[in-house]
Amino acid sequence: MVSLNRDRLTEKVLAGERISSDDAVELYGLPLEELGVLANSRRDRAKAASYAGSGREIVTYIVDRNINYTNVCNVYCKFCAFYRTERDPDHYILSLEQIDQKLDELSAVGGVQILMQGGHHPKLPIEWYLELLNHIRQKYPHINVHGFSPPEFQHFAETFRMPLLEVVSRFKEAGLGSIPGGGGEILVDRVRKRISPLKCNSDEWLEVMEIAHGVGLKSSATMMFGHVETIADRIEHLQRIRDQQDRSGGFTAFICWTFQPQHTVLKVSHPTGVVEYLRMQALARIFLDNIENIQSSWVTQGPAIGQVALKYGANDFGSVMMEENVVSSAGTTFRLNAEQIESLIRDAGYEPRRRNNWYELLN
Repeated sequence: MVSLNRDRLTEKVLAGERISSDDAVELYGLPLEELGVLANSRRDRAKAASYAGSGREIVTYIVDRNINYTNVCNVYCKFCAFYRTERDPDHYILSLEQIDQKLDELSAVGGVQILMQGGHHPKLPIEWYLELLNHIRQKYPHINVHGFSPPEFQHFAETFRMPLLEVVSRFKEAGLGSIPGGGGEILVDRVRKRISPLKCNSDEWLEVMEIAHGVGLKSSATMMFGHVETIADRIEHLQRIRDQQDRSGGFTAFICWTFQPQHTVLKVSHPTGVVEYLRMQALARIFLDNIENIQSSWVTQGPAIGQVALKYGANDFGSVMMEENVVSSAGTTFRLNAEQIESLIRDAGYEPRRRNNWYELLN
C-alpha cells in the first residue's frame, strides 16, 4: 500500500499537479535523491517557457549589495547576532555619504540593485527614509532599491502612526522598487513567539506583502528553518506563502536557508546540515507551484552546496552580494564574485546569465 501511494504521489508531482500538505509530509520522507529528481522535474516545468524557451538551460544571478543602513533594533530576536541598542558603542546609522560610497563601488562593477534593510530603529522619522529613497533614485537611477522587510514596514506604521497602505505607498513614490522577504522566519505564531516575540506575527507579515503586491511592488518570500520549528511548521509556512501567492501574485522568488547559531542567543543541539537544507529546498520547489523562481542559498551553505542545490529545484544562484553583515555576524562568511558564480553554474551544466530583480536577463 505504501509503495502504491508513493507511486501515485510521484505521478502527481511529475504531472505538475498541486500537492497537499499531507502529500508534502509523505514527500519529505522520500530518499533525498528521489526527492531531488522530482524537484528538478518541477523546476524544468516552471522554467520551460522562460527566456525564449531556454529557461531549463539557464541559471540566473544578480550583482547587488546588501546595505544595512542601521544596526539599531529594538526587537532583540534570539537568532540575530547583528543588532545593537543605542547604548552599545558600535551602533550606527549610515550617512548619505557612506551610502553613496557603497553605491559608487557597486556601480563600478555593474551592479543593478541594493538590498536595503536595517533594524527597527525607534527614532528615525519617515522623512529620513523618504529623503534616502529620493536621493538614491535621483543620483543612481540604474540601481533598484529592494528594501525594507515586512517587519520593518509594520514597525514604520506603528512608529509613524500611519496606515500601512500609506507608508508602503509613500515609500514606493519616493523610489522603493521592490520588497525583500526578510523577517519571514517561520510563519507560525507559536514558533515566532519563541524566537522573535517582539517582531510582527504571521498575519502581519503577509499583510505587508498583500498591500505591496496591491500597489504594484514585487517581493521575494523566504524561510529560515532549523531552530525550534517542526516539519509540520515548515509545511504550514509553505502553505501560507502559496496561499498568499494565489491571492496577490507578487512573489518573484522563494529562498530558504538554515539557521546559523554561532554568536546568537538561540541555541540548538544539532545545527541543521546540508542534507536537510537540500531536502527542504526540493520540497519547496514541488509545493510552491505558483512561484517560478527558487534561489539556492550559497551564503549559508557554501558555494559547493549552492551548486548542488541547482539539481534540487533551484534555477537561480542568488547574488554576488558585495557586502553582507547579518549572516556573517553569526559566523558564516562565504564570498563569491561574478566570475566564480558563473564558473560554478557552468560546471553544474547550465548557462549563467545576469538578471535584474524581476528575473529579466541583462546579458
